[in-house]
Amino acid sequence: MSPTDASVLQAVALASALAWASGIRLYFVIFAAGLAARYGYIDLPEGLEVLSHTYVLIASGVLLAVEFLADKVPGLDSAWDAVHTFIRIPAGALLAAGAAGDDLTALTLAAGLIGGTITAGTHFTKAGGRAVINASPEPFSNWVASFTEDALVLGGVWFAAQYPLAFLVALAVFLALAAWFLVTFARFVRARFTRSAPAATG
Repeated sequence: MSPTDASVLQAVALASALAWASGIRLYFVIFAAGLAARYGYIDLPEGLEVLSHTYVLIASGVLLAVEFLADKVPGLDSAWDAVHTFIRIPAGALLAAGAAGDDLTALTLAAGLIGGTITAGTHFTKAGGRAVINASPEPFSNWVASFTEDALVLGGVWFAAQYPLAFLVALAVFLALAAWFLVTFARFVRARFTRSAPAATG
C-alpha cells in the first residue's frame, strides 16, 4: 500500500470512527479527540483542529460530565437520547465532513452524508437498546451498558487510528447487526402497540 493510499484509508477510518462514536457519546468524542490533539497524542485534520481550542474543550467537557451522569439514570438516559436525536446526527455528519477537509467539496459533502447515516445508525441502536434495558426495574444493567459504551467509544476510536482497515471491516459488521436490531426492535414495538390497542378500546 502506497503512502497516499494509507493516508486516504486513515482519513476514511477516522471520519467513520468519529461518526460512529458520535451516535453513542458525542461530547466524549469531541472532548477526547480535542484533548489528545492539544497534547500532541494525535494529529487532527485541518477541518477538525478547532476541537483542540480551549473554548471547545471547556464546552464539551462540561457537556460530557452532564451526559455521563444523565446516561446512568434509567429513564433519564432515554429522554437524553430522544433530545439528542437532533444533535448527534448532524454533529456526527459535521465531524465526518471535517475529517475529509476544511473546504466544502464533493468529498466533504459525501463524507458528511455518509457520516450522518452512520451516526444515525449507532444513535438509534443505542437508544433502542436502552429502551429495552430500561424495561427492567433494576438499575445495574443500565450502569453496565453505560460504562460499556464509554469503553467502546474510547477503544473504537483508538482501534480506528491504529488499524484503520480492520476497523472499517468491524464497522461494516456492526452496521449490519444494527440494521437487523432496528428492524427487530421496530417489529417488537409494533406488536406491543397492536396488542395494547384492543385492550385500550375495550
